[in-house]
Amino acid sequence: MFSEELKAYNWEETTARIMSMTEADVRRALTRRHLEPEDFMALVSPAAASHLEEMAVLSRHYTQERFGKTISMYIPMYITNSCTNSCVYCGFNRNNTIERVVLTMPQIEDECKAIRNLAPFENLLLVTGENPRVAGVDYLEEALRTCRPYFNNLSMEVMPLKSEDYARLTKSGLNGVVCFQETYHREKYKTYHPAGMKSNFEWRLNGYDRMGQAGLHKIGMGVLIGLEDWRTDVTMMAVHLRYLRKNYWRTRFSVNFPRMRPAAGGYQPNTVMSDRELAQLTFAFRIFDHDVDISYSTREYPDFRDNMTTLGITSMSAGSKTDPGGYHTYPRSLEQFAVSDERSPEEVASAIRDAGYEPVWKDWDKIFD
Repeated sequence: MFSEELKAYNWEETTARIMSMTEADVRRALTRRHLEPEDFMALVSPAAASHLEEMAVLSRHYTQERFGKTISMYIPMYITNSCTNSCVYCGFNRNNTIERVVLTMPQIEDECKAIRNLAPFENLLLVTGENPRVAGVDYLEEALRTCRPYFNNLSMEVMPLKSEDYARLTKSGLNGVVCFQETYHREKYKTYHPAGMKSNFEWRLNGYDRMGQAGLHKIGMGVLIGLEDWRTDVTMMAVHLRYLRKNYWRTRFSVNFPRMRPAAGGYQPNTVMSDRELAQLTFAFRIFDHDVDISYSTREYPDFRDNMTTLGITSMSAGSKTDPGGYHTYPRSLEQFAVSDERSPEEVASAIRDAGYEPVWKDWDKIFD
């Protein structure tokens, strides 16, 4: 399990190693086609900040080599905000006095129809809070079966499950799972997740192994930028990705780096990542792993997403509603976070075409089931 592998990486020592990287280390990393974690540290270090143009060129080259000039389109569907966790940064926190919504199967079907009328999406991401009593495996299985006639590719971002539960859900149409570790800082993790299922660091961290053991087609990874030092967190994630590729080589992988933003009355991030730093991180991950799907959500602003279209990302969400039932059933309920790119799916697709790339609505077919 990766939790044992991670013990070899001391947080403070890793941070110091990243910050000690030199221009020579960066130049050496940029000459290598196959990078080690040490090279990745160089590319996310402050020393690499003056090499963004070189990194962008390499990132574009490797992306086009593996993916061509395409951007895969997906859309999230939030089906419940009921949650037993106390994550200090989340609007779904169980201590918040909000109306809790658990969509019924007819309501989920209405959401499916509304999305189909919105754009020709075939990649749907089902998202829930973590409450096994009202949205356990039985509920998730029924939701997948309800959505399957409408979409060819179904993924979930839900509570970590047992390996046998992941395997069970693949029989109901599940293709992939997205899970955000949030932070790899073992000691600080409990500060951000003081109670609930999510407070168990090892259970969440080893969930990716359980996904791999279940034979999932695709595993999505992510850290929440703003909790701890982003350079150290993403280095731990890069090490984790390399471990997963070695052990579950039949599986595809994706990464995402959502940025927390300062908000009045809300949780204030400990660190704020600039656009240049997010670009640097994107380039570094592409140079480190030529095959990984790099995804940008509607958390990012339109101009930035448009500018990064040709430089390393391979998938985007569009038209997103981050509230349960937001497409049809409850269009004004509480959002988990505010989106920054409020353009319609067609507007996003048009911007992708203007960049000389092709929006891909479907990259999976029932014939492969």
